[in-house]
Amino acid sequence: MNLEAMTTRILLVDDDLELRTLLCDYLGRQGIEVSTLHDAGTLQQRLEHARPDVVVLDVLMPGVDGLTALGRLRTSGDDIPVILLTGRSDDVDRIIGLEMGADDYISKPFNPRELVARVEAILRRRRAVPSPAAPEQRKPFAFGRFKLDFQSRTLSVDNRTLILSATEFALLKVFINHSMRTLTRDRLIELLYGPEGDRTDRGVDVQVWRLRQVLEVNPSTPRLIQTVRGRGYVFVPDGEQHATQQPAVFS
Repeated sequence: MNLEAMTTRILLVDDDLELRTLLCDYLGRQGIEVSTLHDAGTLQQRLEHARPDVVVLDVLMPGVDGLTALGRLRTSGDDIPVILLTGRSDDVDRIIGLEMGADDYISKPFNPRELVARVEAILRRRRAVPSPAAPEQRKPFAFGRFKLDFQSRTLSVDNRTLILSATEFALLKVFINHSMRTLTRDRLIELLYGPEGDRTDRGVDVQVWRLRQVLEVNPSTPRLIQTVRGRGYVFVPDGEQHATQQPAVFS
């Protein structure tokens, strides 16, 4: 195992008793602490009393399904890592899940070793994101209707304060530090997670999509985080200049 010396804790939410038993046995032998729920209806209540490192959440369950449970978590501001399990062969659940805030997904059936590898990757990425416990001594940055406070890691708009997730804050900070520069997806991965970052291009696109939901009046026609076709993204603080009309400056 490559996980840190501290015991990794996983909460498995799945109505399949046989799968729960199999995974509990395998993961336990890997030194991972596993707790289980047979449905997602009480997931939020469980998390209020016990916080795992990662939630492994089945999509298709009776009652409250996995996507609904995930949506409730993200709407409440809970940024706990979530891996979705899906038995469908198409990409619908995967795409919807990523857009709703899932960190990863695995298609059933799967090898338990793959789950361990995905958990390791998520925890590595999470450790690479700066901790809120170490506020940055830097003046707030104003752009458009917004002001980002680096010390409190909050975003203000129209006299309202928005709480950003750690990933949203890190991505917005990268864009601010490289304003008006076209950043390729590979460069974004490097800036966010280091040179050994193992995020996919798709994962970066999902993170940008989520941040656009926070910043843009109309996310389908973004003005602050603009797409440079075939190259990547550019942050335009005044929201006026179109990236496609500017010379690309790669960082």
